[in-house]
Amino acid sequence: MWGKDFLSIADLDPQELSELLELAADLKIERRQGAMVQRLEGKALAMVFQKPSLRTRVSFEMAMTDLGGRALYLSPAEVGMGARESVADVARVLSRFVDAIMARVFDHAEIVSLARWASVPVINGLSDYNHPCQALADLLTIGERIGHLEGVRLAYLGDGNNVLHSLIFAAALTGMELRVATPEGYEPDADVVARGREMARVTGASIVLEPDPRAAVLEADVLYTDTWTSMGQEEESERRARIFPPYQINAELLALAAPGAGVMHCLPAHRGQEITDEVADGGQSWLWDQAENRLHAQKAVLVRLLQG
Repeated sequence: MWGKDFLSIADLDPQELSELLELAADLKIERRQGAMVQRLEGKALAMVFQKPSLRTRVSFEMAMTDLGGRALYLSPAEVGMGARESVADVARVLSRFVDAIMARVFDHAEIVSLARWASVPVINGLSDYNHPCQALADLLTIGERIGHLEGVRLAYLGDGNNVLHSLIFAAALTGMELRVATPEGYEPDADVVARGREMARVTGASIVLEPDPRAAVLEADVLYTDTWTSMGQEEESERRARIFPPYQINAELLALAAPGAGVMHCLPAHRGQEITDEVADGGQSWLWDQAENRLHAQKAVLVRLLQG
């Protein structure tokens, strides 16, 4: 349920998630019509980065600008959260200066600790456990393209990582049929799958682990992939490059999906690995709508946390 912070899609219930997506859609229309309302005038967001990012930094900074507020970028060298200064001290200091904190971290425990010690809202910009802002943008994109979320057949291929964890929660809350194809040993966290399936009992969603990528994409409405090697796993890249090729989204695999099926990737993409140029740049690619929707989804989160 909504609290002070936004740390996981699983913290929401289906109605709250639906309302958040509706708000995001409204904010997108406002921006495109040039009629943006300065809902967060005078508000400030601190953006704490342990990992570099293109989409997270620019989308949050533009979100605050659109809403009449301001965003402050804090690099790893400036903060050194957890090393130069404790997470608790960073949280308490920033709480005296700004109205909200967004953090992009390696260890999810640091986001949890930041939220515990901060007196202002904390937003999870990414952690090793999940990526809730990305999942919101994904749902917004699917809803726009297909017209609904319930019953959508979503196939995820690749690594059982943080993005997949948030997709599991998102699919469970919206009544989707999520098929997950990962190599043996690279499955999503078992506790995440169990929690997603428990949430799915309410909505009629299904979470299926299907190791065969061809079976997973059969008649799917959407195909989704992510990098095979996330930041912090670089020493595994050569081994993963030998294991993951059957899970690449290419024209042959896409042909097994439903006619006109969309292709999604949270970016950055390693072209020629998890996705081919032909598919990423093809007529069924939703990658750029998906990237844009980070802005609108995160504006909705900011408005919800700072305006109520």
